[in-house]
Amino acid sequence: MPHSNGQPRIVIVGAGFAGLACAKELGGAPVRVTIVDRHNYHLFVPLLYQVATAALSPADIARPIRRILGRYRNIEVVLGDVVAVDTAARQVRTADGRTIDYDRLVIATGSEYSYFAHPEWARFAHGPRTLPDARQIRARLLTAFERAEISSDPAEQDALMTIVIIGGGPTGVEMAGSVAELTRHALARDFRRIDPRRARIILIEAGPRILPAFPVSLSDYALATVTRLGVTVMTGQPVDAVDAHGVTVGDKRIVAGTIVWGAGINASPAGQLLGVELDRAGRVPVAPDLSVVGVPEVYALGDMALVPAADGTPLPALAQVAKQQGQHLGRALVANLRDGKAMPAFHFHNRGNTAIIGRNAAVFDFGWMQIKGRIAWVLWAIIHVALLVGFDNRLRVTLQWAWRYVTYQVGARLILS
Repeated sequence: MPHSNGQPRIVIVGAGFAGLACAKELGGAPVRVTIVDRHNYHLFVPLLYQVATAALSPADIARPIRRILGRYRNIEVVLGDVVAVDTAARQVRTADGRTIDYDRLVIATGSEYSYFAHPEWARFAHGPRTLPDARQIRARLLTAFERAEISSDPAEQDALMTIVIIGGGPTGVEMAGSVAELTRHALARDFRRIDPRRARIILIEAGPRILPAFPVSLSDYALATVTRLGVTVMTGQPVDAVDAHGVTVGDKRIVAGTIVWGAGINASPAGQLLGVELDRAGRVPVAPDLSVVGVPEVYALGDMALVPAADGTPLPALAQVAKQQGQHLGRALVANLRDGKAMPAFHFHNRGNTAIIGRNAAVFDFGWMQIKGRIAWVLWAIIHVALLVGFDNRLRVTLQWAWRYVTYQVGARLILS
């Protein structure tokens, strides 16, 4: 794919929050943009846990990339998996053998779950990071209750109705609250031989408290809320083993029908294609302007970029961080290529960190102020709807949440392998 019309070509690998935000800023500018992704859709990852727990359907939180960027005539979309980067020749190569030239390259391929040197655990404990993973979790969860319904062994029924969630961060807490509501309300009237309200939901956190990135007061509130929902919280107890039938925590064996992982993430392996030294989480070190250290005309964004905050700690893997980085880089590239302006440093503006716990319960940390309870829950809902791509997706999700709030029912309880 050669240069077109003599204009510089910018290649963006990854259509997540960062890559999409960067592409939108470049839309209509005097540059040619090629965005490459292994999927043909942009996925709203923060709501994947609701797909996993049957609250939403996959189409509610995903949108075709071509539909999002279709109005920008200078942007082309390529469906492909980038497997090699030649920084000397300024080319990227996809798995099907295509070669794409670039003048500037943006890598924004996100992150994946880390199983702490135990990749074999991924077979038994999926994390809600992709649509296939979310569908797999939903299938395992609902199938476990179906199997319990036809079992005549009370011990087997109890085991199948035990759900273990590993990791007490926002993903784990949100999963625990959503599973609790699913079993206590939506499934409660659907079975005859079992009572889904008796399901055991166990949230395991290796650290001393859940939601460790939040202030202690919000962490304590989250603990009290999930406990009230019927979730058993185990803190200060790392998982030692995971297999098809349960988990081992210290000297305690927990037999479970469903295991969900949410304990940590690593950067996408795409960072290894750049030939630079990565940090322990696989993140790419970048300069203040988001360019990859030691690699000219290449930039890294989002979860895979090692960007220090004001206090020196790495910026968290949050959607708001990725989106701000994408917007900043897109604007900077336009000004640099069109007007010759220097690439400015990126500065993150924290708009708050949030997690939902359950019905009418959420936490919101703005740094200078903390909110919890119903107000935080409403604010969480407003922000997540606003961040969804597409008016129709926003409308569908809003209506489904309203219906769920009134009826306590969820409508995506299909078992799809």
